This record gives sequence, C-alpha cells and structure tokens, in this order.
Amino acid sequence: MSKKVAILATHGFEESELSSPKEHLEQQGWTAHIVSPKSGTIKAWAEKDWGREYDVDKTLDEVSSSDYDALVLPGGVINPDQLRTNKKAISFVQDFFQQHKPVAAICHGPQILISANAVEGRKMTSVESISIDLKNAGAQWENSEVVVDEGLVTSRTPEDLPAFNAKMVEEIKEGKHQEQTL
Repeated sequence: MSKKVAILATHGFEESELSSPKEHLEQQGWTAHIVSPKSGTIKAWAEKDWGREYDVDKTLDEVSSSDYDALVLPGGVINPDQLRTNKKAISFVQDFFQQHKPVAAICHGPQILISANAVEGRKMTSVESISIDLKNAGAQWENSEVVVDEGLVTSRTPEDLPAFNAKMVEEIKEGKHQEQTL
C-alpha cells in the first residue's frame, strides 16, 4: 500500500524532527515530500546551531492536500513561527483536517495547529514551552511522549521520535479518521 506524505517546513525546522520522520516514512516504501512556501532549499536548526540544507520537493503553490495521505509538522522555534502566519500554509493544514487525514506534529509544530484552529477539544502534547498556548486554544494538553487523538499524533521533543514515528505510521496506515476535523 503506497502512501504519499507531505512534510511542511521552512527555514529553522529542528533537523531531527524532519529527517527522522522522513526516513521512517520512506522505510515503509512511502513517498515523503518536503513542502515549503518557497522553492530551493531550507536550512535546518540542529539543536544549538544551524544545520544542513534540505531540498524542497514542492512549494505550497504546487500542491494540494488532496495530493497526500497525511501531513507531518516538524518543530523548531523558527519554523512554526514563520508557517503559522502564512495563509497558504494554514489553509494547507486545515484542508488535511477537513479531509479527515492524519496529521502528526512534534515539539513546536503544534503552534501551526493553533493558527489553523485545529486544537480545541483535542488531546495533545508538545514541547512544554507551548503547553500554555495549546491549553489557551482549548487543547487538553498532557506531558506524554506521544498522544493520539482521532488521527492527530503529537509528541514533545526529539527524544520522543521513536514513539512519534511509530504512531504516525500506525495512523497513516489506518487512513482517514472521520473524527479528524476542525
């Protein structure tokens, strides 16, 4: 069963939170596209300094959520802060929820979901520094390595990547979740 997954990111994403899920998805025999507002390359943040550059496979102007089976939102401080104010990025994210498709977000990635109005009433986790933001937006935040709520997979930090990757793949294999909606 071939799947196609979008990884939405821009400059300043946490490197391991993009590279690890991408590798894990590709190990399933699936396609994982890095989707970004602009073409070319995007630069990673690797823990305490800039990391390497990654090729953008598709721009937001070239894709639709209907092209993909699921969406992954890596964290990092800079990446979600830029994407959550990008109207095309927010619309792209919202479309996955409206189509009941799995969405996985780690670390600061759930900040994008706040701007997409996709967290109210949802069980979630994240890096602790944005827990108040999620609670204020109506999420039921908990401090767990991975939380799954009707196709929405969230995790806290790079240390949680093994659990995050496993649950992400499980939810993608299950397919659409009718309760996965805005």
